[in-house]
Amino acid sequence: MEEVFSYHHLREFTHEVFIHMGCSVEHAALASEVLVSADLRGIDSHGVARLSGYVRLWEAGRINAKPNVRIVHETPSTAVVDGDAGLGLVVAPFAMQVAIEKAAVAGTGWVSVKNSNHFGIAGYHAMKALDRDMIGMAMTNASPLVAPTFSKERMLGTNPIAVAIPAKEQPPFVADFATTTAANGKLEILQRKNEDAPYGWIQDKDGHPSTNPHELKSGGALLPLGGDRDHGSHKGYCLGAIVDIFSAVLSGANYGPWAPPFVSFLPLAPDPVGEGLGHFFGAMRVDAFRPADEFKAHMDTWIGRFRSATPVEGKEVLIPGDPEREMQEHRLHNGIPVLAPVVKDLREVAAKFNLNF
Repeated sequence: MEEVFSYHHLREFTHEVFIHMGCSVEHAALASEVLVSADLRGIDSHGVARLSGYVRLWEAGRINAKPNVRIVHETPSTAVVDGDAGLGLVVAPFAMQVAIEKAAVAGTGWVSVKNSNHFGIAGYHAMKALDRDMIGMAMTNASPLVAPTFSKERMLGTNPIAVAIPAKEQPPFVADFATTTAANGKLEILQRKNEDAPYGWIQDKDGHPSTNPHELKSGGALLPLGGDRDHGSHKGYCLGAIVDIFSAVLSGANYGPWAPPFVSFLPLAPDPVGEGLGHFFGAMRVDAFRPADEFKAHMDTWIGRFRSATPVEGKEVLIPGDPEREMQEHRLHNGIPVLAPVVKDLREVAAKFNLNF
C-alpha cells in the first residue's frame, strides 16, 4: 500500500510543482526543502501529502506565488512580518531569519507574522537557530478543528510549538508537537489506512468521544492535548490558546474560528478579524545568558543523564528529537515510503502540470 521514493526525487518533484505555480527559483527551492524535510523526519502528515493542498489553495487564489514578504513594524528585538499571502514555507524562513538577526544584536529576537499560510513542520524553523548557538522557537495557528475543553464548537487549530536547543557533543534537543492529542494529518493517515483512531483524539458533533477518523467531516472536532478534563485537556487548551494569541492576535492575523482553513473547498470565515494565518518565532542567543560552550556542555550532561534514566521494561528513554533524527538518517539512505493515496494525489498533480512522477 505504499511506494518508496528517494529524498532527492521528492524534493526535485516538489520544486518543479512550485515553479509551475509561479514561484521564483529561490522560493521553490526553499519551499520544497521545508516541505520534504517533514517526510525525511518521519512527520508524513506534513510533507508531500500536503502538496496537492497547496496547489488547490493556489488555484483558489488564496496563495500568492510571488509575495512581497516584508517587515511592517519593528523594534531592536521584535518585528511583525506581512507574508503577503505567500506560501508559509517561504514566509516562515524569512521571519525566522529576522528573529535570528535581531537576536545576534539584541540577545533575543521575536517575530510575529500575519497574512501567511501553512508553514510545514514547526521544528524545521526552530532548528535554524542551532548553528548560531541560539535557542529557536516556532509556533503557528491553524485551521479551526479543535474544540476547547467542554465545547462542541471548533475554535482552535492544532497550533504546534517547537523548541530547538543546542548541545555540544550530544544531538540537539528538538521538541516539536501539536497542542492537540494528535495532529489532523495523523487522522488523514488513518483514513488512508482505513484504521480507527484511538480514544481521546476526537469527538463527534455532540461532544461524545469517537474513534471514527472521518468524524471531522460530520461536524466533530479534534481534542486538546490530554483528550478530556480528567486527563488534562484544559492544559492542552491553554497551550493552543497561547499559540493562537502569540501568532495571530499579536500580529494581526486571523485567530480562533476565523483562521482560514487549509482545504480550499471550505469558505473563509465571514467578517475576518485579521489577515491570513499567523506564526510566531523566537531566537535567544545562549551567550546572552551564560557562555555558550559552558551551556552546551551542561546540555550534554542533561541529555546524557535523562538518556540513562532507568526505563520501563522493553522501552528506552528518548530525548526530544531522537526519533526524527534517527528517521532522517534511515530515510536518507533507504528512501521515503509514501502511502498509495498520496502517490495517487502526487500523480494527479504531476498530470496537472505535465510533469513526470
